[in-house]
Amino acid sequence: MYDTVQASPAVRGMLGLTAVPAATQQAADARNQSAEGYAPGPENEILKLVIAIVLPWQKVLTTRFWNWGKRIMARLSMLVLGLVVLLTGVPAGLWGQNDAAPGPETSANATGAPSKHSSSDQPVLQQRYPRYKVQPTDVLSLTFPLSPEFNQTTVNVQPDGYINLLSADSVYVKGKTVPEITQVVKKAYVGTLHDPIIEVDLLDFQKPFFVVSGQVGKPGQFDLLHDTTVSEAIAIAGGFAPTAKTQVFLFHRVSNNWVEVKKLSLKDILHGKNANEDAQLASGDMIFVPEKFITNFRKYVPYAISGSAGTYLTNP
Repeated sequence: MYDTVQASPAVRGMLGLTAVPAATQQAADARNQSAEGYAPGPENEILKLVIAIVLPWQKVLTTRFWNWGKRIMARLSMLVLGLVVLLTGVPAGLWGQNDAAPGPETSANATGAPSKHSSSDQPVLQQRYPRYKVQPTDVLSLTFPLSPEFNQTTVNVQPDGYINLLSADSVYVKGKTVPEITQVVKKAYVGTLHDPIIEVDLLDFQKPFFVVSGQVGKPGQFDLLHDTTVSEAIAIAGGFAPTAKTQVFLFHRVSNNWVEVKKLSLKDILHGKNANEDAQLASGDMIFVPEKFITNFRKYVPYAISGSAGTYLTNP
């Protein structure tokens, strides 16, 4: 292509190309005229020269743009893949962790004894309507409708959390609900009874309670007989003492190793502001009413001076 395409001196001058010998130019014009059947003109010569310059670079440019396109598509693919992993992989991992964590109660083996590995060191979601969990000193009754000889009308939960069964090993029931205890007792009688029907009843149990401590009139433990809020609990405990702050702390145990703490401003609640923030108590909650700063400060500041000696506040 380079040998057959030549331009006139005028055209090559316009394009800034070097001159070609006259003999070479005449020979090229003769070959083009004989092969194509027409005499070369300035327009045709320019077109041929452009084609001659661009054609060798066509493959290079196509390959380079193809490589750039592949790189861009590869980066877009990685970006899309990352978004898919971010949107789908993270929730799946969290669900896997939630499935792996057994829950707030201690895992148990076939006899109901607690295992060495407990999941209580991690916070878990709480149930909306949790069942009562058996505690030491509670009293149960076991009834076997089809095998009355195994009935136990009174079963005391021992301080270590075990109960004794007739013709079976002791089982661990502390921290378990009544349906869970039923399953544990069934497993204990697998070698004695075939698919037994067992009814477990809770006869006596630990009454719900709450504790109020700190600067109140009557600190101590109180029965939680009905739905009670923090402000109502402080009123039951004798109200605020003169030395009390109105910002109190509510402690709620989530699991064996986790406690939730809330700071409440009862001054705003008692004045009708943010009344919805008056938290409702659950069994075992504790309220602590701290002392005012000025009250604590006065213990170390003299309030009267007689001569060179000062008199200090002392606790009665």
